[in-house]
Amino acid sequence: MSQPSRQLLVLVLVAVAALAAAACTTPAPGATTAPVTLTPASSPTAAPRPASPATVEIVEPANGATVVGTSVHVVLKLTGGKIVTETTTNIRPDEGHVHLYLNGQVVSMNYGLEQDLPVTPGTYVFRAEFVAADHAPFNPRVESADVVFTVN
Repeated sequence: MSQPSRQLLVLVLVAVAALAAAACTTPAPGATTAPVTLTPASSPTAAPRPASPATVEIVEPANGATVVGTSVHVVLKLTGGKIVTETTTNIRPDEGHVHLYLNGQVVSMNYGLEQDLPVTPGTYVFRAEFVAADHAPFNPRVESADVVFTVN
């Protein structure tokens, strides 16, 4: 087969493929189609996250506090939940861990309600979250109110 014939054959094949694709995706005039919802492949098998009856709040530092030094003493109050030290995928809505956030970044994955965190001078936004024993959040999330404090 000559070079011009091959090029023509390739162009014809590309045109046929394009027409076939358009015919498969374009509904006939007057036809209706059901809406399509795309979901990730893992969603049909992923278990929904449980809700938790727990609440968590920051007792120390107080909102608006000024801290002097190189660490801030953190005290939390957890109600309706129990802190467990094991990490497991066998989650219960009333058992989990505490994640601490400073300025939106996780700084501690904690198994207690008190700890000292290192800090430098500046202003911080602090938040605590009670998460399931697999370290993933409950649904809805169990988070404290934000606490803003300053370190001198």
